[in-house]
Amino acid sequence: MLTQSMFPELATPLIRSTGILASQTLVEMATAGKISSDLSITDSQIQPASLDLRLGAVAYRVQASFLPGPSSTVLNKLKTLEMHQFSLIDGAVLEKGCVYIVPLQETLNLNSSVSGTANPKSSTGRIDVFTRLLTDFTSEFETVQAGYQGPLYAEISPRTFSIVVREGSTLNQVRFRRGTPAAADATMRRLQETEGLVNKNDGPIDIKNGVAISVDLSGNTEDGLVGYKAKQHTSLVDVDKIGQCKIKDYWDPVYKSPNENGRLILNPDEFYILMSKEYVTVPLDYAAEMRAYDTKVGEFRVHYAGFFDPGFGHAESGGQGTRAVLEVRSHDVPFLIEDGQTVCRLIYEQMTQIPEKIYGARGIGSNYQGQALKLSKHFKV
Repeated sequence: MLTQSMFPELATPLIRSTGILASQTLVEMATAGKISSDLSITDSQIQPASLDLRLGAVAYRVQASFLPGPSSTVLNKLKTLEMHQFSLIDGAVLEKGCVYIVPLQETLNLNSSVSGTANPKSSTGRIDVFTRLLTDFTSEFETVQAGYQGPLYAEISPRTFSIVVREGSTLNQVRFRRGTPAAADATMRRLQETEGLVNKNDGPIDIKNGVAISVDLSGNTEDGLVGYKAKQHTSLVDVDKIGQCKIKDYWDPVYKSPNENGRLILNPDEFYILMSKEYVTVPLDYAAEMRAYDTKVGEFRVHYAGFFDPGFGHAESGGQGTRAVLEVRSHDVPFLIEDGQTVCRLIYEQMTQIPEKIYGARGIGSNYQGQALKLSKHFKV
């Protein structure tokens, strides 16, 4: 059953007319049928500022990724692109390099003022599983139009590791927004002064179209470790099993080269886990999104799963600023990145309320609070 207040000591009278909807509002939406499912929405799905979405009972292998467009449903498009379908009830393998469409268990009946945006979950991005949300009659991935009424689908394409999923597995999440609040640089500069959004221990903080995040290739750890590069041929990763995969079987460590002076050449079609120089903090009444790809900073993509909950790195929820883990893949050509180079930007957006669930608080399963260079929860040393 859903509980209306898991952390009442963090409740606040702050209410904004626009912004991202907090955990307690998601509970109200589920209770009112704005979010529904044949199976009850559970407490574990409700995150501080988002809802985890569960895979349904069947998957479709398709010829290619697609968008339904403004005049078609996803199921209608599947009729021409489906190769075969199979059950997820007892678990199934999704092979790397293939594209799948899976109907999700949740459906929506949103008010006209409420829209949605989706991201892969952090653990999904860290195993290089490209996951995007689809709705009917859409020309955009990861977007739920205001007032949308209908089913949800996940497009899933494992890029590095073949994975095991089953009915009820959660690979992506959706956050809901009332109105269209602006994410203004002036607000982020004020928050930097009052809250300390990021701290990198040296130099000024660059805030322009978001807060600049740079890569740490200094190798300041005892052994000079700066990241991991995924191996090309490995065993399966079961997305629902924590700590079951040995790191050495799936990843090669990347160390600072004494002759490279904090530089790393990204090889095309290889997947890296790196770390930010900055220690990130998200205020309790804000959420943040790391923009995944900007050709102005280079031909590579950073961060498939770029959503940071209220309380990430915040002192009140056990953090003192937390490094951002960077999921990095180069496009088409080898690309050189250097220590301290800006690789992406963090956009902060206001919440309508402080959530009653706060990232890092006891009991909500926050796997990455206080993280340094950390692989997904599936791996153990």
